[in-house]
Amino acid sequence: MSKLKIAVQKSGRLHDDSMKLLKDVGISIDNGKDQLKASAKNFPIEVFYLRNGDIPQYLKDGVVDAAIIGENVLVEKANEISIIEKLGFSTCKVSVAVPKSHKYTSIKDLEGKRIATSYPNTVKQFLDQNKVTANIHIINGSVEIAPNIGLADAIVDIVSSGSTLFKNGLKEVEVLLKSEAVIAVSPLISPENKQILNKLQFRLQSVLKGRQNKYVLLNAPDDKLDAIINILPGMNSPTILPLAKEGWSSLHSVINKNEFWEIIDELKQYGAEGILVCPIENMVL
Repeated sequence: MSKLKIAVQKSGRLHDDSMKLLKDVGISIDNGKDQLKASAKNFPIEVFYLRNGDIPQYLKDGVVDAAIIGENVLVEKANEISIIEKLGFSTCKVSVAVPKSHKYTSIKDLEGKRIATSYPNTVKQFLDQNKVTANIHIINGSVEIAPNIGLADAIVDIVSSGSTLFKNGLKEVEVLLKSEAVIAVSPLISPENKQILNKLQFRLQSVLKGRQNKYVLLNAPDDKLDAIINILPGMNSPTILPLAKEGWSSLHSVINKNEFWEIIDELKQYGAEGILVCPIENMVL
């Protein structure tokens, strides 16, 4: 039987989140320490543990069929590779930063300056789009120190919390790219493995939708149900069950987690009581 070959980062937070996602979609992978690849027990898939920066080339060459990879790495090294799913974790930005003492007004301030980065292709594309000419110095690691030692006037690097920039006396002034983990697909994937990937993507989408929503149960007076239904429309329509208490019903629905507290406040205004909120493991629509 054909097996889908999927690459994940060998170690780090992206690795941990990727393996958790595969576990959440019901794929059991027995990966021992220092293994370079492992097969699933209950799904036709092989996982390859690779350096993040090497994965784009493996996709181009068809060594792996798909990968869970940071979008920023894909944009830098293999912009032509297709993305089929954004996964919502390992979020970051690729940003321009300059010394705090530098008075920065616009991208034009980078004209003729020296920019240190590990993302030369991304930087060049950004500069070309903005018709700015600058000198790009390629550095692998410790990019933030470049302005302090006189190597560069600005840097372009990954920014998550901004704490590293702060410690090195830098400030973020431009965002080139907002990135997150994605599923990328090799252009050389076989039709058989594409079908397996489609099955995996269906499972992933169910888990991701579940993570984005919460299940809500509440009790409400019958004369307020129409107003509450307008607040909680559900996936199709809410489930409503009569309570033993006359004039009251139980309502079951789904809400987006990002709107949770605002919606709860509205429900209370319409007399909702006994509100229970539960996580959702999967949503199959």
